[in-house]
Amino acid sequence: MKYIRELNIGSVKLKNNVLLAPLAGVADSAFRTVCMEMGAGLCCSEMISAKGLHYGSEGSRRLAYHTESENPFAVQIFGRDPELMADAAEYFAGEYSAAIIDINMGCPVPKVCGNREGSFLMTEPSVVYDIVKAVSSRAGVPVTVKMRRGYKKDCENAPEIAKVCEQAGAAAVTVHGRFRDQMYSGRSDIGVIKRVKEAVSIPVIASGDICSGEDADMVFSATGCDGVMIGRGALGNPWIFKSILEGEEISPTPDMIRQTAMRQLDLEIKEKGEACAVREMKRHFAWYMKGRKNAAALRNMAFTAESIGEFMDILNTLD
Repeated sequence: MKYIRELNIGSVKLKNNVLLAPLAGVADSAFRTVCMEMGAGLCCSEMISAKGLHYGSEGSRRLAYHTESENPFAVQIFGRDPELMADAAEYFAGEYSAAIIDINMGCPVPKVCGNREGSFLMTEPSVVYDIVKAVSSRAGVPVTVKMRRGYKKDCENAPEIAKVCEQAGAAAVTVHGRFRDQMYSGRSDIGVIKRVKEAVSIPVIASGDICSGEDADMVFSATGCDGVMIGRGALGNPWIFKSILEGEEISPTPDMIRQTAMRQLDLEIKEKGEACAVREMKRHFAWYMKGRKNAAALRNMAFTAESIGEFMDILNTLD
C-alpha cells in the first residue's frame, strides 16, 4: 500500500504507521500482542489515571504491564493536574520503559469529563498547554496527545488545540473526527484531520471509523495524515492490520479464528490466570464470532462460558 511507511514520533522510529488505539477495558497485553503479531506498528496501554497512580493504585500500575514483544510501547495517561501528569509520565517512562507517553484528551465518558478530564480539556487551551509542557519537560521520551474534533457539536477546535500541543512540546497528535457529545454515534469527520494536518508540522494520526484497508486508504488520501489508528475496527478482527499493510482484505477462515482466539486466550492465562482470563475473554470471543454463521447463538455461548473447554466448544462449531 503506497501510504504505508516507517513513522518517526520524536526519537522513536516505528516500523509502520498503522497503530492500535488505547481501547479502555479491551486493549490489555494479550490483545495488544496479537495485534502486534498481525503487524501493528505501535500499541498503547489502556488509559491510566495519573491521580490513581499518585494515590498508590495497584490497578493503575497493572494497566501498564507489557511484554518485550510489544516494544516500542506507549502508555496513555489522563488527568488535569500538570504536576501529577508529569509525575506519572516520568514514572512510566522510567519504571515501565514506556517509549512514548500519550495524553488522553479524547475520552468522552461522563465519569471522566465530569472531573474535567479527557475531552473536557479541549475547552481549556491554557490547561492543555500547561499539561503538555509539564509532561514533555519531564517524561524524557516523546509525548503525544489524543483528542477529538471538539468538545461540543459545531464547536470544532481540534486545529487550535493541536497547535497548542505542538507549541508545548508534543511530538505528534491523534485526532478522532467526532465531537465529544457524539460519543461514537454518526460518522467520524475526516475533514478535521486534514485541517489539523494543515495547522501543525508534527505528525498527525487519523482515528475513527477505520475498519478496513479501503477505509485506511481513503483516509490517507483525503487527509494527508501521517498514520492511522485502529480502534473498534480491530475488535474480533486483528487481521485488519495485515489487511491494511498488505493492501488486500483478509476474510479469516474458521481455522484462523480458532488459532488467533486461542493464542490470545493463552496469553491472557499467562498474564492473569485461568479464571480471570475466561472472564476477560468473553467479550473478545463474542467479537470473533461477528459475521459467522449462527453468530447470535455463538455470542450468547461466549458470554455464558465459564471455562476454557466451553470456549473450545464454541470455536469447534465454526465452519
